Amino acid sequence: MEDPRTQAFKRLLDIMDELRVKCPWDSTQTFDSLRCLTIEETYELTDAIIEKNYNEMRTELGDLMLHLVFYAKIGDEKGLFNITDVLNGICEKLIRRHPHIFSTTQVKDAEDVKVNWEKIKLKEGKNKTVLGGVPSSLPAIIKAYRIQDKAHGVGFDWDNSEQVWDKVKEEMDEFKAELDKNSEKMEEEFGDLLFALVNFARHNGIHPEDALEKTNKKFIKRFNFIEQKAKESGKSIADLSLDEMEILWQEAKKC
Repeated sequence: MEDPRTQAFKRLLDIMDELRVKCPWDSTQTFDSLRCLTIEETYELTDAIIEKNYNEMRTELGDLMLHLVFYAKIGDEKGLFNITDVLNGICEKLIRRHPHIFSTTQVKDAEDVKVNWEKIKLKEGKNKTVLGGVPSSLPAIIKAYRIQDKAHGVGFDWDNSEQVWDKVKEEMDEFKAELDKNSEKMEEEFGDLLFALVNFARHNGIHPEDALEKTNKKFIKRFNFIEQKAKESGKSIADLSLDEMEILWQEAKKC
Protein backbone atom coordinates (compact mmCIF):
# COMPACT_ATOMS: atom_id res chain seq x y z
CA MET A 1 0.00 0.00 0.00
CA GLU A 2 1.33 3.43 -0.95
CA ASP A 3 2.44 5.65 1.91
CA PRO A 4 -0.35 8.21 2.60
CA ARG A 5 2.30 10.93 2.80
CA THR A 6 3.42 10.11 -0.72
CA GLN A 7 -0.21 10.07 -1.91
CA ALA A 8 -0.93 13.47 -0.36
CA PHE A 9 2.21 15.05 -1.83
CA LYS A 10 1.53 13.61 -5.29
CA ARG A 11 -2.03 14.92 -5.09
CA LEU A 12 -0.71 18.44 -4.46
CA LEU A 13 1.72 18.14 -7.38
CA ASP A 14 -1.08 16.97 -9.69
CA ILE A 15 -3.35 19.83 -8.60
CA MET A 16 -0.53 22.31 -9.20
CA ASP A 17 0.02 20.93 -12.69
CA GLU A 18 -3.67 21.38 -13.49
CA LEU A 19 -3.92 24.88 -12.01
CA ARG A 20 -0.87 26.00 -13.96
CA VAL A 21 -2.61 25.03 -17.20
CA LYS A 22 -6.23 25.92 -16.53
CA CYS A 23 -6.42 28.75 -13.96
CA PRO A 24 -6.12 32.34 -15.31
CA TRP A 25 -4.41 33.50 -12.11
CA ASP A 26 -2.13 30.55 -11.36
CA SER A 27 -0.98 30.29 -14.96
CA THR A 28 0.41 33.85 -14.97
CA GLN A 29 2.39 33.74 -11.72
CA THR A 30 6.18 34.11 -11.70
CA PHE A 31 8.96 33.84 -9.12
CA ASP A 32 8.75 37.59 -8.61
CA SER A 33 4.96 37.80 -8.33
CA LEU A 34 4.88 35.06 -5.69
CA ARG A 35 7.71 36.49 -3.57
CA CYS A 36 5.71 39.00 -1.48
CA LEU A 37 2.85 36.53 -1.08
CA THR A 38 5.29 33.97 0.30
CA ILE A 39 6.60 36.48 2.83
CA GLU A 40 3.01 37.22 3.89
CA GLU A 41 2.24 33.51 4.29
CA THR A 42 5.39 33.07 6.38
CA TYR A 43 4.34 35.81 8.77
CA GLU A 44 0.85 34.31 9.02
CA LEU A 45 2.49 31.04 10.07
CA THR A 46 4.60 32.81 12.69
CA ASP A 47 1.45 34.45 14.08
CA ALA A 48 -0.17 31.04 14.44
CA ILE A 49 2.94 29.67 16.17
CA ILE A 50 3.10 32.53 18.68
CA GLU A 51 -0.64 32.24 19.40
CA LYS A 52 -0.35 28.43 19.66
CA ASN A 53 -3.23 28.13 17.22
CA TYR A 54 -2.40 24.68 15.92
CA ASN A 55 -5.33 24.39 13.51
CA GLU A 56 -4.21 27.65 11.92
CA MET A 57 -0.63 26.36 11.88
CA ARG A 58 -1.74 23.37 9.85
CA THR A 59 -3.52 25.64 7.38
CA GLU A 60 -0.59 28.03 7.03
CA LEU A 61 1.87 25.18 6.58
CA GLY A 62 -0.31 24.00 3.72
CA ASP A 63 -0.23 27.48 2.18
CA LEU A 64 3.56 27.56 2.42
CA MET A 65 3.82 24.06 0.97
CA LEU A 66 1.76 25.24 -1.99
CA HIS A 67 4.22 28.07 -2.55
CA LEU A 68 7.19 25.69 -2.47
CA VAL A 69 5.54 23.44 -5.02
CA PHE A 70 4.61 26.51 -7.08
CA TYR A 71 8.22 27.72 -7.26
CA ALA A 72 9.40 24.23 -8.20
CA LYS A 73 6.76 24.04 -10.96
CA ILE A 74 7.86 27.36 -12.46
CA GLY A 75 11.50 26.26 -12.19
CA ASP A 76 10.63 23.07 -14.04
CA GLU A 77 8.89 25.01 -16.82
CA LYS A 78 11.97 27.18 -17.24
CA GLY A 79 14.28 24.19 -17.27
CA LEU A 80 16.06 25.43 -14.14
CA PHE A 81 15.12 22.77 -11.56
CA ASN A 82 12.17 20.63 -10.56
CA ILE A 83 10.61 19.30 -7.38
CA THR A 84 12.77 16.16 -7.53
CA ASP A 85 15.91 18.31 -7.65
CA VAL A 86 14.65 20.37 -4.71
CA LEU A 87 13.83 17.34 -2.53
CA ASN A 88 17.00 15.42 -3.39
CA GLY A 89 19.02 18.55 -2.77
CA ILE A 90 17.73 19.01 0.77
CA CYS A 91 18.08 15.28 1.50
CA GLU A 92 21.72 15.34 0.42
CA LYS A 93 22.38 18.49 2.45
CA LEU A 94 20.84 16.96 5.59
CA ILE A 95 22.94 13.82 5.24
CA ARG A 96 26.09 15.85 4.59
CA ARG A 97 25.53 18.18 7.54
CA HIS A 98 24.60 15.42 10.01
CA PRO A 99 27.75 13.28 9.97
CA HIS A 100 26.99 12.27 13.57
CA ILE A 101 23.95 10.42 12.19
CA PHE A 102 25.04 9.31 8.73
CA SER A 103 28.79 8.92 9.30
CA THR A 104 31.24 8.39 12.16
CA THR A 105 31.47 11.88 13.70
CA GLN A 106 30.86 11.99 17.46
CA VAL A 107 28.95 14.80 19.19
CA LYS A 108 28.19 15.49 22.85
CA ASP A 109 25.07 17.62 22.53
CA ALA A 110 22.97 19.94 20.35
CA GLU A 111 25.61 22.66 20.65
CA ASP A 112 28.17 20.40 18.99
CA VAL A 113 25.70 19.77 16.18
CA LYS A 114 25.32 23.54 15.56
CA VAL A 115 29.08 24.09 15.57
CA ASN A 116 29.64 21.23 13.11
CA TRP A 117 26.86 22.57 10.87
CA GLU A 118 28.57 25.94 10.51
CA LYS A 119 31.98 24.36 9.92
CA ILE A 120 30.58 22.10 7.20
CA LYS A 121 28.86 25.08 5.52
CA LEU A 122 32.18 26.90 5.35
CA LYS A 123 33.91 23.86 3.86
CA GLU A 124 31.19 23.57 1.23
CA GLY A 125 32.19 27.03 0.05
CA LYS A 126 28.62 28.27 -0.40
CA ASN A 127 29.50 31.33 1.64
CA LYS A 128 32.97 32.81 1.48
CA THR A 129 32.71 34.27 4.98
CA VAL A 130 31.16 33.13 8.26
CA LEU A 131 28.50 35.84 8.11
CA GLY A 132 27.98 35.60 4.36
CA GLY A 133 24.95 33.36 4.80
CA VAL A 134 22.94 35.91 6.77
CA PRO A 135 20.35 37.36 4.35
CA SER A 136 20.73 41.12 4.02
CA SER A 137 16.95 41.64 3.95
CA LEU A 138 16.27 40.01 7.32
CA PRO A 139 14.57 42.24 9.90
CA ALA A 140 17.28 43.88 12.00
CA ILE A 141 16.62 42.05 15.28
CA ILE A 142 16.54 38.63 13.61
CA LYS A 143 19.66 39.56 11.64
CA ALA A 144 21.50 40.57 14.83
CA TYR A 145 20.56 37.25 16.42
CA ARG A 146 21.76 35.25 13.40
CA ILE A 147 25.00 37.23 13.15
CA GLN A 148 25.76 36.53 16.80
CA ASP A 149 24.76 32.87 16.49
CA LYS A 150 27.01 32.34 13.49
CA ALA A 151 29.93 34.07 15.21
CA HIS A 152 29.32 31.78 18.19
CA GLY A 153 29.51 28.80 15.84
CA VAL A 154 33.19 29.50 15.18
CA GLY A 155 34.03 30.33 18.80
CA PHE A 156 33.69 34.13 18.73
CA ASP A 157 31.48 34.70 21.76
CA TRP A 158 31.40 35.62 25.44
CA ASP A 159 31.97 32.78 27.91
CA ASN A 160 28.81 33.42 29.91
CA SER A 161 25.73 35.63 30.16
CA GLU A 162 27.18 37.62 33.08
CA GLN A 163 29.85 38.98 30.75
CA VAL A 164 27.18 39.85 28.21
CA TRP A 165 25.15 41.67 30.88
CA ASP A 166 28.21 43.70 31.76
CA LYS A 167 28.39 44.65 28.08
CA VAL A 168 24.71 45.67 28.16
CA LYS A 169 25.38 47.94 31.14
CA GLU A 170 28.41 49.41 29.39
CA GLU A 171 26.37 50.16 26.27
CA MET A 172 23.57 51.63 28.40
CA ASP A 173 26.05 54.02 30.04
CA GLU A 174 27.42 55.04 26.64
CA PHE A 175 23.91 55.66 25.34
CA LYS A 176 23.00 57.73 28.40
CA ALA A 177 26.16 59.81 27.92
CA GLU A 178 24.89 60.88 24.49
CA LEU A 179 21.30 61.69 25.54
CA ASP A 180 21.89 65.22 26.82
CA LYS A 181 24.23 66.08 23.98
CA ASN A 182 21.54 65.44 21.34
CA SER A 183 24.33 64.18 19.13
CA GLU A 184 24.19 62.09 15.96
CA LYS A 185 26.05 59.42 17.88
CA MET A 186 22.93 58.76 19.95
CA GLU A 187 21.48 56.51 17.23
CA GLU A 188 24.74 54.57 16.98
CA GLU A 189 24.87 54.01 20.73
CA PHE A 190 21.23 52.95 20.79
CA GLY A 191 21.99 50.40 18.08
CA ASP A 192 24.92 49.09 20.12
CA LEU A 193 22.63 48.77 23.15
CA LEU A 194 20.01 46.83 21.19
CA PHE A 195 22.71 44.55 19.75
CA ALA A 196 23.99 43.83 23.26
CA LEU A 197 20.46 43.10 24.52
CA VAL A 198 19.88 40.69 21.63
CA ASN A 199 23.12 38.95 22.58
CA PHE A 200 22.04 38.71 26.23
CA ALA A 201 18.71 37.22 25.15
CA ARG A 202 20.51 34.64 22.98
CA HIS A 203 22.76 33.61 25.86
CA ASN A 204 19.66 33.00 27.98
CA GLY A 205 17.70 30.95 25.46
CA ILE A 206 15.35 33.79 24.47
CA HIS A 207 14.70 34.67 20.86
CA PRO A 208 14.37 38.47 20.93
CA GLU A 209 12.06 38.58 17.90
CA ASP A 210 9.59 36.21 19.55
CA ALA A 211 9.82 38.05 22.87
CA LEU A 212 9.21 41.45 21.27
CA GLU A 213 6.32 40.18 19.15
CA LYS A 214 4.62 38.69 22.22
CA THR A 215 4.99 42.05 23.94
CA ASN A 216 3.55 43.79 20.85
CA LYS A 217 0.51 41.52 20.96
CA LYS A 218 0.12 42.06 24.70
CA PHE A 219 0.25 45.84 24.25
CA ILE A 220 -2.31 45.74 21.41
CA LYS A 221 -4.69 43.63 23.50
CA ARG A 222 -4.48 45.99 26.47
CA PHE A 223 -4.71 49.12 24.35
CA ASN A 224 -7.78 47.71 22.58
CA PHE A 225 -9.29 47.10 26.01
CA ILE A 226 -8.84 50.80 26.90
CA GLU A 227 -10.33 51.83 23.57
CA GLN A 228 -13.34 49.54 24.05
CA LYS A 229 -13.96 50.81 27.59
CA ALA A 230 -13.84 54.40 26.31
CA LYS A 231 -16.46 53.56 23.66
CA GLU A 232 -18.67 51.91 26.26
CA SER A 233 -18.65 55.16 28.22
CA GLY A 234 -19.54 57.14 25.11
CA LYS A 235 -16.07 58.60 24.64
CA SER A 236 -13.18 58.40 22.23
CA ILE A 237 -9.91 57.12 23.67
CA ALA A 238 -8.46 60.56 22.84
CA ASP A 239 -10.98 62.08 25.27
CA LEU A 240 -9.53 60.17 28.23
CA SER A 241 -6.91 61.71 30.44
CA LEU A 242 -3.62 59.92 30.93
CA ASP A 243 -4.67 59.07 34.49
CA GLU A 244 -7.94 57.55 33.22
CA MET A 245 -6.06 55.51 30.63
CA GLU A 246 -3.62 54.30 33.29
CA ILE A 247 -6.50 53.08 35.47
CA LEU A 248 -7.94 51.13 32.53
CA TRP A 249 -4.48 49.85 31.61
CA GLN A 250 -4.10 48.34 35.08
CA GLU A 251 -7.56 46.81 34.70
CA ALA A 252 -6.57 45.36 31.33
CA LYS A 253 -3.52 43.71 32.89
CA LYS A 254 -5.84 41.64 35.08
CA CYS A 255 -7.75 40.22 32.11
